[in-house]
Amino acid sequence: MSPSRPFSSEISPAEADTSPNLFRRLFPHARADFSASIVVFLVAVPLSLGIAVASGAPITAGLIAAAVGAIVAGSLGGSRLQVSGPAAGLTVIVAEMVAQYGWRVTTLITLGAGIIQIIFGLTRLSRFAQAIPPVVVHGMLAGIGLTIALSQLNVMLGGEAETGAVDSVTALPAAIAAISWPAVILGGTVIAVMVLWPRVPAKLRVLPAALVAIIAATLLSIAFADVVRVQLGGSLLGSLSLPELPDSGLWGGVLFGMLTVALIASVESLLSAVAIERMRPGTETNTDRELIGQGTANVVSGFIGGLPITGVIVRSATNVKAGAQTRASGILHGVWILLFSIVLVGVIELIPMAALAGLLIMMGIGLVKIADMRTAYTHGELAVYVVTVICVSVLNLLEGVLCGLLLAAVLLLVRGVRSRTKLATNADGSRRLTIEGALSFLAVPRLSKTLASIPPGCDVTVVLSTDYLDHTAFEHLHAWKSKQEASAAEVTIIESGESNVGAPPGPTYHTWSEWQRTEHSTMPRRTRLLRGVAAYHENVREVMRPTMSSLAGRQEPSAMLITCADSRVVPHMITHSGPGDVFTVQNVGNLATDPGASAAIEFATSQLEVPLIAVCGHSGCGAMAGLLSGVPDSSGSLGQWLRTADPALEALRAGHPVAEASLEQGFSEADQLAMVNVALQVARLRARLPETEVLGLFYDIASAQILVLDDDEETFSPTGDYDLASTTSTRT
Repeated sequence: MSPSRPFSSEISPAEADTSPNLFRRLFPHARADFSASIVVFLVAVPLSLGIAVASGAPITAGLIAAAVGAIVAGSLGGSRLQVSGPAAGLTVIVAEMVAQYGWRVTTLITLGAGIIQIIFGLTRLSRFAQAIPPVVVHGMLAGIGLTIALSQLNVMLGGEAETGAVDSVTALPAAIAAISWPAVILGGTVIAVMVLWPRVPAKLRVLPAALVAIIAATLLSIAFADVVRVQLGGSLLGSLSLPELPDSGLWGGVLFGMLTVALIASVESLLSAVAIERMRPGTETNTDRELIGQGTANVVSGFIGGLPITGVIVRSATNVKAGAQTRASGILHGVWILLFSIVLVGVIELIPMAALAGLLIMMGIGLVKIADMRTAYTHGELAVYVVTVICVSVLNLLEGVLCGLLLAAVLLLVRGVRSRTKLATNADGSRRLTIEGALSFLAVPRLSKTLASIPPGCDVTVVLSTDYLDHTAFEHLHAWKSKQEASAAEVTIIESGESNVGAPPGPTYHTWSEWQRTEHSTMPRRTRLLRGVAAYHENVREVMRPTMSSLAGRQEPSAMLITCADSRVVPHMITHSGPGDVFTVQNVGNLATDPGASAAIEFATSQLEVPLIAVCGHSGCGAMAGLLSGVPDSSGSLGQWLRTADPALEALRAGHPVAEASLEQGFSEADQLAMVNVALQVARLRARLPETEVLGLFYDIASAQILVLDDDEETFSPTGDYDLASTTSTRT
């Protein structure tokens, strides 16, 4: 490259032909995707075998579905980082279909479900699948998890797997009476390894827990003579089979099974895609295309003898954590499964069935999540969760989901017609009555009781914060108003929104000087802060009390934010988060290298297990401006602090790609330095924490817009629907 264009990205055709970086230019993420594909492959193989066993299907059906889901859904789906394959969420219903119709008819159901999914995608019905309440889906998965764990507990004891939770519990006494200690030892080994594996050193945790557990149990099984092992019955190619038509009297149940599998597989795939979007911000899912991809994969899987396929959160999360950048990682892991299943059949047949039972028990328990219960409790939906879990376990999957949906609808109806009243006595003896919710004729008896408790002659302010007020309630309220006023009392009725006029912080104002309608200089020093505290107690405390009460004993943030201590940068505002959501560190210049920030990072990743760290710089940063102008006294605390950001200054002067891009966007030199600083902090954190997702952000204060570091282009760009041109066109 000539000195005249030291930072140019242009390459002549002649240079391109001979450039050693040609492959990197054509496939910039090849290394990351290849590495991630190996990790996902190691996770997928034992899980696919276990799910096939739990489903009562041929074991090779799990491998077929894993390969087809990876390659077909990975190529055609609308989520580039989602990994598809056989999922635990369908094991119970597949086991029931296999028992009722036989395996080859079940593959026809899988094929038909795929066609229905394709229709869902083509007719853009994905939005309706997403409307199913998450609490019902979480309850469904928990019920399935309990059923899987109970059925495989019999296998680990040396007995046979049962299809339902009730049958599994009934069979436990007999399994205990005829207990097989080798099976218990092998299954217990798998469970012990998977429980203890997260506590081993990080370097060892590169290997998936499931793979290590299966290998350990397989090696241990050599010590036992009579151990039941996996029987494939031939190679993967020899296991391919075509669907079979059912008897004429069974078509109704088969068609219903197709619809059931299509709905559950679609919902689970879309929920998994949403989870991946949260794990990797900036990842978007085309939900209609995703259903078309999933449907096509199910058509292929059913046609050649595989299990039903969905997007699988375990494999998808592993894919993201392993550093995958494109859909190539998921596709490649399917290729490795094919090669493994064809070439290494003998290795698979060494695995003890009890080891797979232990793996499935851990998978089933993993579907019952405390976080889901806590979320359901916080939103007042714990009853829906519990009923769904019980009904899925005791009845069957479809009936359990319908019970959950019915209860959710009833609770919604109750909330929709329920009003909430709060009567308070003011210092002067007057009353303040606040009415919230829906004030209909159904609420009149309770309202009448509250109004009757107000003595005649007492002044009353009625605040109506209702979203619905019917004629009956309106007439009753105004009849009482006339009666109260006849007793020489003053009654003031304030409609929703009017009560905030002249009050402390409302939705329109964001700073003290705005909502207090005064200049900072005219107010005593402590008053601004204390007025804010008073406003909090008056307007916010009661609303926040349930949330804060649930967080009082613990914190489980889903992200960590390292940002600047600048007063204009408000972490909860720019991330649209609330209490317990984000673990935050603020320091001068948003540096992640000082002892305080390092300690916070270690605490967040090791104790709180935060999966995502974001470093957020901002425009007009005084620390960056000071670094540019030269720190006058490097012996002082501030000078010593800023010296730790010297590498960013050196990178800026060396022509860092982020600086080049931000210069073209019209940012000042100080802002360019702030962006380079974020990019370097992100790179250091990724090297230090390879298993943690790290994100770079930049807050442009003038436009109040968040820009996201694009690792591919090495530049910051707006998120969502924001237009970059609108952000920079007016910049001078």
